[in-house]
Amino acid sequence: MRISRLYLDTPLAEHQTISLEGEPLHYISNVLRLKKGTELSVFNGQGGEFQAILTAVNKRSSILEIGKFTDSDNESSLSITLAQGISRGERMDFTLQKATELGVNRIIPLFTERCTVSLKAERLHKRLQHWQGIIRSACEQSGRNSLPTVEAAQNFDDFLQTKTSSCQLILDPLSTHSLKSISSRPSSITILIGPEGGFSNRERELAYGNNYKGIQLGPRILRTETAAIASISAVQTLWGDL
Repeated sequence: MRISRLYLDTPLAEHQTISLEGEPLHYISNVLRLKKGTELSVFNGQGGEFQAILTAVNKRSSILEIGKFTDSDNESSLSITLAQGISRGERMDFTLQKATELGVNRIIPLFTERCTVSLKAERLHKRLQHWQGIIRSACEQSGRNSLPTVEAAQNFDDFLQTKTSSCQLILDPLSTHSLKSISSRPSSITILIGPEGGFSNRERELAYGNNYKGIQLGPRILRTETAAIASISAVQTLWGDL
């Protein structure tokens, strides 16, 4: 039987007793419907995980006894940054979920010229919290013990001012290059992907002028969420752990 995993945003230690409230309580009680005596695996995103057992379950709070620590590490040897043009609703959620499952380390949402999502102040803060929740859940499901960083959304032009990786790629369906054109194994890689409408010509040229290499993933035009999954899977196959 598969043991459920639970992320807790708190310091953890062996033999510790934790009272679960709020979102963690809702998750184990109403989503997983776990009972007293259930064994779990818990982690806090700092690496490794702990065995744990539910010693009490009720509507207002539940008690979790923390057991043995296991210093497990299933992070990819390839550091991957996904710079993603913000797409609408579930498409962005899906992209972040699958990127996390595939081993991305860092995610940077980008406002681009063809981005159709408008987020201001409070809405942007709430959306960032929502994205962080998507990533936590993906880590729980996929067995990752270290959470990828999802940064505050940036404007495309501002993002390009900072070098992010040893290998910087922009997905461009007009490019004549593929991943096979990269001759040496990168230690870190940034993948720049446009929103639903893709990048404008100005943005493409600006990226090229800031040391990004254009690549295309075959002769077909991919949806933004498909492009993210395909490109991450490809670089993980070539230089990572797939």
